[in-house]
Amino acid sequence: MDRTPHTVTSARSSRTVLPGFGLSLGFTLAYLGLIVLVPLSAAFLKTAGMGWHDFMSAVASPRVLAAYRLSFGASLAAGLVNMVFGLVVAWVLVRYSFPGKRIVDALVDLPFALPTAVAGIALTTLYSTNGWVGRWLEPLGIRVAFTWTGVFVALTFIGLPFVVRTVQPVLQELEPEIEEAASTLGANRLQTIVRILLPQLMPTLLTGFALAFARALGEYGSVVFISGNMPGKTEIVPLLIVTKLEQFDYAGATAIALVMLLASFALLFLINALQARTKR
Repeated sequence: MDRTPHTVTSARSSRTVLPGFGLSLGFTLAYLGLIVLVPLSAAFLKTAGMGWHDFMSAVASPRVLAAYRLSFGASLAAGLVNMVFGLVVAWVLVRYSFPGKRIVDALVDLPFALPTAVAGIALTTLYSTNGWVGRWLEPLGIRVAFTWTGVFVALTFIGLPFVVRTVQPVLQELEPEIEEAASTLGANRLQTIVRILLPQLMPTLLTGFALAFARALGEYGSVVFISGNMPGKTEIVPLLIVTKLEQFDYAGATAIALVMLLASFALLFLINALQARTKR
């Protein structure tokens, strides 16, 4: 019996290097269950034993609410700033050739490789009142170290590579001829950016923003040094959780972690929905 070209193509496409779909799916679910779902479910189980009054007391005290505002506010601001300047850095690295380009490209990955504690100490030394930068800002009435501004600077520092490395491959696939064609048809630079480039880059920018925001929300090492850790002022949520664990308040720490987990899920779901809508 002769086989048509369509049948041969279908038979070849069904053969893959990896095992079959059933085995691969089973391994994927088992791995994600052990690594992700089991640890996260422990937070739900630990919190389930608390009464509603105890739960609200743990997650809605003035100190905890202040930590929520600082962590979410600074993470959101850092993510938005990185989304803008990360696009600029990626654009320069992709579209231009200049001396020292490889060094600049390697510096983008420095926050990835640098231990967070080292980053926190370096930023504190730099922006303290006696630091190289802080000594010039102090006469102007600008304080960075041991304020919420320091938290924002630290979160911006650790979040930039997520946006740059997410946007960079997409920019490499965009042909410069598209921009030249738009210019030929009479579009100015602003119109080319708004109508040609941003619609293609927006899903990727949202992905980079989500990654930078999620990383900033859970950041601890680089922030704990520069923030000053003043309750109600410069205390972030991860530090508050660690403080409660040191006080053997496991239920309170788990309750705060659960709120952060649910809020992060909700925000990431919203960002993914916006990303899907932008793609359409």
